Amino acid sequence: MFVLTETFTSEREIKKSRFATIAALISDEAAAKAFISANSFTDASHNCWAWRIGQQYRFSDDGEPGGTAGKPILQAIEGQDIDQVCVLVSRWFGGIKLGAGGLIRAYGGSAAECLRLAPKQTVIATTELQIEVLFTDLALVDSRIQSVEGLSLKNRNFDEKGAVFTVSIPDDHLVSLAILLRDLTNGRAVITPDVLAET
Repeated sequence: MFVLTETFTSEREIKKSRFATIAALISDEAAAKAFISANSFTDASHNCWAWRIGQQYRFSDDGEPGGTAGKPILQAIEGQDIDQVCVLVSRWFGGIKLGAGGLIRAYGGSAAECLRLAPKQTVIATTELQIEVLFTDLALVDSRIQSVEGLSLKNRNFDEKGAVFTVSIPDDHLVSLAILLRDLTNGRAVITPDVLAET
């Protein structure tokens, strides 16, 4: 999974029609709508778009024949495994009709080219855990979890029995952290969600 690191534009001409594409990182549907509104050309024949955030997505053909613009743009997003992105392809009609297949290739290809060239970074999947530790294990656990690769300590709260750590950790280190905590505390540490029960 990838996200864009900056807004990127590309342009191409297909049978005298001009296609301008802009792609950007977005955080939610409101940001997508604002991006589309701010970047649509009033003089363009069509401003077609698609966005995706996790499992949420929307697309629009903006007057092009159904399924020939928005969906191919979305397929370009999915084909390159990009998340939290909005892609807008504006077309200025050049007088030559492209037909349904031509439109699908033009919009999908324009989006795919822009996304392929855009600067991206890999998204590392992480999980947030609650770790309950007794006072007798606290010093040892505190010193050892700080050295776990990729672990980010979000919070540490104390209660009458010990401490509750809230941490974020890359998914590929979940099981090794759980085993480390089990071994350090002889099974007394309580991890929520229970990572070892799910494996």
